[in-house]
Amino acid sequence: MADITRGSRVACAALLVAAVAAACDTKAQFAPSLPPEAGFRVDDGVLKLWTGTPCEGVIRVRLTFDSGSRQSTEQVWTAPQPGVRVERLDLLSTDGGSSPDADGPLQVQTPLPAGYDWTKAGSIAITVDGPEANGAKADVAQVLRESAQHPPGSYLFGRSGWLDAVAVHRENRKSFLTVCTPDPE
Repeated sequence: MADITRGSRVACAALLVAAVAAACDTKAQFAPSLPPEAGFRVDDGVLKLWTGTPCEGVIRVRLTFDSGSRQSTEQVWTAPQPGVRVERLDLLSTDGGSSPDADGPLQVQTPLPAGYDWTKAGSIAITVDGPEANGAKADVAQVLRESAQHPPGSYLFGRSGWLDAVAVHRENRKSFLTVCTPDPE
């Protein structure tokens, strides 16, 4: 009789755990309601960023290649308080040269390691500190391969594809959020 009672308790506990697990949302607690995106492209050998909408009060931009892997490496730009406005930024040269915007308001605080070839990375992720912002990620090979096939005003916005200013304006807050757009929910 004790075995039957214990077996029933175990079965009930298993059902309770399964029901609670099924009811739980798998989305992270503080994840935005729409996927965050930023635009990337390469023109004349320069990796370019477009935040899609202006980011005000930026004190740090972090560019991470192959995040979450053994090959992960990053470059960090900073600006003094109260921060600067960032919307478009020339990030890196494909020839391994220094940041093309070296004389801009953001200065390289942490350069990529000597000899690092970012064009061989699998992914690129961008985070912005200062304003409330979300990070975004793109595929490096896709950016390198497809940039020349799209007009200069179009950028690869991750899963959203190649978008120009009209498309970004139309889709922001509908199918994605630019990195500095507050979550509407």
